Amino acid sequence: MHTHQNHHQPKIIHLSEIKDCLSSLNLLDEISQGFVAYSKGEAILPPVGEMLFNNPPGEVHIKYGYLNSENYYVIKIASGFYQNPSLGLSSSQGTMLLFDKNTGVLLSILLDHGHLTDVRTAVAGAIAAKYLAPVSAKQIGIVGTGIQAKMQLEYLQEVHPCRKVMVWGRTASKAKDFQKSFARTEWNVEACDDLENLCRNSQIIVTTTPSKSPLIKKEWIQKGTHITAIGSDTAEKIELDPSLLAHADKLVVDSLEQSNSRGEVFRAVEAQKISRGHLVELGSLITNPSLGRKSTEDITIADLTGLAVQDLMIAKGVFEYYKR
Repeated sequence: MHTHQNHHQPKIIHLSEIKDCLSSLNLLDEISQGFVAYSKGEAILPPVGEMLFNNPPGEVHIKYGYLNSENYYVIKIASGFYQNPSLGLSSSQGTMLLFDKNTGVLLSILLDHGHLTDVRTAVAGAIAAKYLAPVSAKQIGIVGTGIQAKMQLEYLQEVHPCRKVMVWGRTASKAKDFQKSFARTEWNVEACDDLENLCRNSQIIVTTTPSKSPLIKKEWIQKGTHITAIGSDTAEKIELDPSLLAHADKLVVDSLEQSNSRGEVFRAVEAQKISRGHLVELGSLITNPSLGRKSTEDITIADLTGLAVQDLMIAKGVFEYYKR
């Protein structure tokens, strides 16, 4: 018996093709719509699957889900193995699988080596900055020197005019390399070996490290600063001192549910520095921007742990681009 399904070959999309089409997609809009749908309760996202490795250190996240309004479901596998660069490999690896939500047919295998996860994470950072960052910011501080640190800057330029950057890394040579990589761009990047100096002089700060102990102290953050915390996406990781979250005027999370088990908010609640009463979800903020910054003096923090709805929207965008 021949069914229609037997004739269906999933479309394999390679990394080079994925990179070629991304600039043609309006990712900020697509992923914003995903966040909005999620915050309206229109997304079904089961709990994140996770494997942690010690020797060598690494982690794998499996995120999956669908939107009631979309015809797809996604399963995304993304890993970070932090010793990979010494082997000449990217620390990010992975793939996305896009299925027909109505039949379960596998429509596409996106061989992205983790690139789409890096991109959708950077886009989420830009969305948070669009709604929370002070327009008058004179300097952006980037904490961390890896792929995500670079991408956060690339997508920030779509939502903010500031081009002056200070970067700090746990190894000074990597901060210098980061600076060099932006040499022939419109960015004016300065490598900095003093994180306190970076924090005191930046009005937008993006943290992108896998740190397991707090890096940024409350006392270092001036009024009016916006911080996007990207790095902490497991229960072990933390980049911001919990008392800094208590000191903030506005705390935004991508997912109230995920912030129960991972991220900066989780750690600050666990440390009994904040209660969960004042959290705003990013999708709600996009729908109602008045939930955001109330004054130029406000300290705002976005704690982003990463949602399968971002993976769904970016996988859908790439697949539909090549399906045309």
